[in-house]
Amino acid sequence: MKSDLRVFVVEDEMMVALLAEAVLIDLGHMPVGPALRLDDALIMARDEEIDVAMLDVNLGEAKSFPIADLLRGRGIPFFFATGYGVDGLSAAYRDELVVDKPYFMADINRALTTVMARSEPSS
Repeated sequence: MKSDLRVFVVEDEMMVALLAEAVLIDLGHMPVGPALRLDDALIMARDEEIDVAMLDVNLGEAKSFPIADLLRGRGIPFFFATGYGVDGLSAAYRDELVVDKPYFMADINRALTTVMARSEPSS
């Protein structure tokens, strides 16, 4: 996995978003965002140069699933970060990687490694 990934951060809690950014920087990656609201996240997911995304499931009253769909359409890997685990996902997303909150640097690094390996073309 390359060490300078552009990681899109979607998180509605500013303190958690800042923690995610710090973790990503410590891992040698470049945070994109954060996007705190669904409408902003959709615009950024469509327009920004992104290698991978870290999506909080609950964004206030909204869910991040439309963002996941947009990223899928662009072929951009992502994982969810949530305090609800897999139970917080709707059926269409149960096969996606979930990092439980609160998370640590090793959790994010493992998630990035996993989703990037899944997205690499088979040779």
